Amino acid sequence: MFKRRRRDSRDSLRINLTPLIDTVFLLLVFFMMTTTFNRQSELNIDLPQANGEAPKEQNALTRIYITAQGDYAINDTSKTLVNNQLDTLTTALKQVIGDSSNPRMMISADAKTPHEAVMRAMEAARNLNCVHLSFEVEQKSE
Repeated sequence: MFKRRRRDSRDSLRINLTPLIDTVFLLLVFFMMTTTFNRQSELNIDLPQANGEAPKEQNALTRIYITAQGDYAINDTSKTLVNNQLDTLTTALKQVIGDSSNPRMMISADAKTPHEAVMRAMEAARNLNCVHLSFEVEQKSE
């Protein structure tokens, strides 16, 4: 008459994991969105205090002026360099600082100066072994 069909053991053991995976990903997204991450990029350093006078200027400060167009001038804003090449800037700086073993330079760039021009000035200072490089900025008004 009727034959009973035996259930295959493999059929009964199949578990659908798709809902479980969906739930895990939803929980992951939830925790990523609600968690706050602390940045510890600052070091708490207590600097020593000193009594005494500020050190006197050892070497003259060489200023590199950079216009909004990326033109360079050294120590005098009225005379710009012939071109904006790294070699020209390095040669002009070498003539100004001479044989100074520890030159000090300050970059004074317009707010709209291309970053490439500022990086070129930094590269020229590095080529002359300048380790005292600073940037001129304006104080923010409150």
